[in-house]
Amino acid sequence: MSNSLIQQETSKVHKEVIGANDKYVSEFGKKGELALPPARSFTILTCMDARLDPAKYAGLAEGDAHVIRNAGGRASDDAIRSLVISYKLLGTKEFFVIHHSDCGMQLFTDHIIRNLLSKSLKTATIDSNGWRNLEESGGSEEAKFIPFLTFENLEQSVIDDVKRIRNHPLIPKDIPVYGYYYDVKTGKLVEVAEATKIGRAS
Repeated sequence: MSNSLIQQETSKVHKEVIGANDKYVSEFGKKGELALPPARSFTILTCMDARLDPAKYAGLAEGDAHVIRNAGGRASDDAIRSLVISYKLLGTKEFFVIHHSDCGMQLFTDHIIRNLLSKSLKTATIDSNGWRNLEESGGSEEAKFIPFLTFENLEQSVIDDVKRIRNHPLIPKDIPVYGYYYDVKTGKLVEVAEATKIGRAS
């Protein structure tokens, strides 16, 4: 493939990412000597929302902590898998569950997204009438097998996830699980006291 063709197929975002990485490499210094286990021995489970930067809101540097991210910051089966590996093989001793205000996971239900996907795989849109497909062709029923873990109440979602982690048979009882949400308007971490109480180590 010619260089000109490669350039035509490379998006602006792709170029920006690779350019940023080149700069990062030039300033990498001794980060290649960081140890595999996180230096501060804790894990954060949080949302993939682009407005959240765990390194900034929790004061992290490379090598400090594990950060597990998914849509909603939910305690899904895969998040539990990562938490188990985090403590069992890499020595973390504390877990933070951090959801956030204005979360997109409150804007739809499992039924809504399954219905949308059954009719089209193209990006949907939302208006005053709710979610809808811009075109309906090429959908799939596979979505009915996925638990999307949507929720209605923010604090309750934190409580539910801390409870699931606390009660999971593969999570030791001596690991505290703290429950918080991030306020996207202020940057503040707000404790969900009931969640932290449930997650208390014993």
